[in-house]
Amino acid sequence: MSEQSTEKQTDAAPGARASRRSYFMILLFVALALGLFAWHPDDLYLWVKALHIIAVISWMAGLLYLPRLFVYHTDAEPGSQQSETFKVMERRLLKGIMTPAMMLTWIFGLYLAWSVYGFHGGWLHAKIGLVVLLTGVHMYLSRAVRAFARDENRHTARHWRLVNEGPTLLMILIVILAVVKPFA
Repeated sequence: MSEQSTEKQTDAAPGARASRRSYFMILLFVALALGLFAWHPDDLYLWVKALHIIAVISWMAGLLYLPRLFVYHTDAEPGSQQSETFKVMERRLLKGIMTPAMMLTWIFGLYLAWSVYGFHGGWLHAKIGLVVLLTGVHMYLSRAVRAFARDENRHTARHWRLVNEGPTLLMILIVILAVVKPFA
């Protein structure tokens, strides 16, 4: 059997490769964004909006998936192989996808709010307020990743199922405000 086929994804080498790929993709995304700002095409707004939507989708995927991992991690015996695997998954999801996507969401979103709307509009203020709450959920989940990493989770699987509903509700409200713009 070759060494590569016995290597587990929780081992250090695959983790280092996954981190490098993740950082490369983030750098590529940022280089694309910087290139667009330097080139400044006539349709820059549409490019920034597309990058914003890509970042939001990536962030939301993590916000919806991480609490589900916590539900299953809660049932794993601390120190077990299953628990250690969940720790790796949670850490990689948070650091490699969620946090960079959140930062890019904020950067592109604030640029759009400033360049297109001049930070005016009640719907925009409400949307930004809800994104602040979503960021609070992100920080709560980030603290939970650290607690699970120390085998110090104090919450039940039911708690994490309920926490999983928060990002969904906030996402629905944010999308309605962004698309419908119900008040000025």
